[in-house]
Amino acid sequence: MVQKIQNPEIKYTKLFINNEFVDSKSGKTFPTISPTTGKEITQVSESFKEDVDLAVDAAVRAFERKSIWRTMNASARGKLLNDLANLLERDISYVASLEVVDNGKPFAQAVMDVQAGIGMLRYYAGWADKVEGRTIPADGEVVTYTRVEPVGVVGIIIPWNFPLMLLCLKVSPALACGCTVIVKPAEQTPLTALYFASLVKEAKIPAGVINVVPGYGVTAGEPLVLNPKVDKITFTGSSVIGRHIQAISASTNIKRVTLELGGKSPFVVMDDADLAEAVEICHQAIFFNQGQVCCAGSRTFVHEKIYDQFVKLAVERAQKRQVGNPFADTTEQGPQIDRKQFDKILSLINTGVKEGAKLETGGKVWPEAGDGFFIQPTVFSNVQDQMTIATEEIFGPCQQILKFSTLDEVIDRANATEYGLAAGIVTKSLKNALHFINNVKAGTVWTNCYFAAGPQVPFGGYKMSGHGREGGADGLNPFCEVKTVVINLPNL
Repeated sequence: MVQKIQNPEIKYTKLFINNEFVDSKSGKTFPTISPTTGKEITQVSESFKEDVDLAVDAAVRAFERKSIWRTMNASARGKLLNDLANLLERDISYVASLEVVDNGKPFAQAVMDVQAGIGMLRYYAGWADKVEGRTIPADGEVVTYTRVEPVGVVGIIIPWNFPLMLLCLKVSPALACGCTVIVKPAEQTPLTALYFASLVKEAKIPAGVINVVPGYGVTAGEPLVLNPKVDKITFTGSSVIGRHIQAISASTNIKRVTLELGGKSPFVVMDDADLAEAVEICHQAIFFNQGQVCCAGSRTFVHEKIYDQFVKLAVERAQKRQVGNPFADTTEQGPQIDRKQFDKILSLINTGVKEGAKLETGGKVWPEAGDGFFIQPTVFSNVQDQMTIATEEIFGPCQQILKFSTLDEVIDRANATEYGLAAGIVTKSLKNALHFINNVKAGTVWTNCYFAAGPQVPFGGYKMSGHGREGGADGLNPFCEVKTVVINLPNL
């Protein structure tokens, strides 16, 4: 059993460049705030363009043709990833506790995140010596084959909702392919990324291969995207910022860009579903991680024959949801990440009421919130497709339940959005499930479950939910270039 550390010592707050923790050149710092208490945890060194450029230069040196990293056997890279996984596993109690303090998610969920990160490191460690080209039977007296080579220096920008897990998801395949990286953690949650950096040094990964530059998007993230020595950017976050990154990434060089962005994912409950099971699956699909999940099932479509009964049970389940101290064993829901997100969620809930949706339960600040950013589990019924809460990503503990009559109707309504990250259906009919799967526009479709995933599974979106895939064998492709080699045999 993983032990809790309710007051973990904050060990690392400086930038990590070329395997050393250093102050920012400006000497400036910024606060990271506890979502649970609303109080400052510590001050973290703040990166600006000068610091980011130094980190990029370190990554460039580490990627040079004759560097230790580039000349290392692929199997040795895999061993280093496994060593890093071992260290993270050794320190899981501390890292999970640190994630709770900085992010506010319940401890059990933080443990799951760290375990998922360990799994990703191990999975891609196994891929390191299997990234290979192929021989092509081309016409004529030629030998034709492909080499798969690392794309180069990669800028990684991670969000605040799954800080450690998404860090591992992006770093692992990049390193397996032989790239070097600069990580810009979210300003709300920099602490686990900085501790991860200490493990990088302990694992004896060569200097410059992994660098961490905490700071704000405009002053640290944007210089990373604009630096012409960066070959690729991978970003997870909002669609608004994703569009901006894609637009500016070509202004200095033609960067490869992977974007995993927002969603307004439909979750359809057919009238043949086991009602109690459907209510629980749909509940977890929206309330997990305080609703702060890009692929959350945030539009719950329920068949008209079971709609009223579903709403009743969904309200009862939401009212039983345990909100409180994220270190408590019984807590299912902690605080939202910060004041800005907290205020946005409450504003959208008020908009839902004004536009005519029925607020069945919740909708207010949790009574025992104090200075923390806690919101009551909220359920709306009588939600219409055009309402703001049915079109905008709330990113909070707010379930919207819509009514439908036929499967074809709900498929059209499910697709009537700019997003296409995920979707789900609860049904006992394989025919209905396959019809939905084949026609809904989403990167992932869950049937009779939600959030089921693993390091072997590719993830990404359609439309405004981004492009590229992370996870699985497909997650290697964004970090590779394919070189075609043609040898004319008669001339040899």
